[in-house]
Amino acid sequence: MITQTKKQMFALAAIASIGLSAPTVFAQTKDVVVDGKGEIPYLIDGRNVVARSGTGLCWRTGYWSPAAAASAMAGQLPVGCECDSDIVPKDKCAPAAPAAAPAPAAAPAAATPKPTADKIKLSADALFDFDKAILKPEGKTKLDDLAAQAKGIKLEVILAVGHTDRLGSDAYNQKLSDRRASAVKTYLVSKGIEANRVYTEGKGERQPVTGKNCSDKLGRKKLIECLQPDRRVEIEVVGTK
Repeated sequence: MITQTKKQMFALAAIASIGLSAPTVFAQTKDVVVDGKGEIPYLIDGRNVVARSGTGLCWRTGYWSPAAAASAMAGQLPVGCECDSDIVPKDKCAPAAPAAAPAPAAAPAAATPKPTADKIKLSADALFDFDKAILKPEGKTKLDDLAAQAKGIKLEVILAVGHTDRLGSDAYNQKLSDRRASAVKTYLVSKGIEANRVYTEGKGERQPVTGKNCSDKLGRKKLIECLQPDRRVEIEVVGTK
């Protein structure tokens, strides 16, 4: 270790032969603590703090050179960034940008529930008297259950499609199926279902389910009984639970 006397002589020699650092740091008074490794281009005290003149200039040593000022480190930056900022390249004196914190992982998007459809076939004879479009009490009970079911889901739409048997003219049966589908909608709306959620359609006699099973030779009473499955209202409830 260098004795105090030798340190003073060394400092005086540095002052005499090399002089002070560049005047661009004239007003700086911040303590610059060097790492203490390798050749230090500035005079330092026992704390590894660069010695300054009364006006704040750093004392250079015989080791000083622009390269040494840019390579000897004082923390994260070269010591020359504080003492000779007009000499050390600017890019060396820019503090490293802190690493960006990783973006938090996005929570997996909740799967959007897909609408489901429940199709219910109600016998028209259970809802209406034969050849009528006025709901019977037992028909209203069935629709009460359906309305309760619709309120228990996020309702998208209700489709009510009326059908008739083949007895009567096409035009008459079309109107009868329309009236029955409309009667179903009116009742559901009266039970709190939004009117714009209920769509109706009449198919008349165009979509029978009995096919050729019922012969006209059966007689009217038995034919009416045989064609009963054709007289129906199909109600489809679409929504998400």
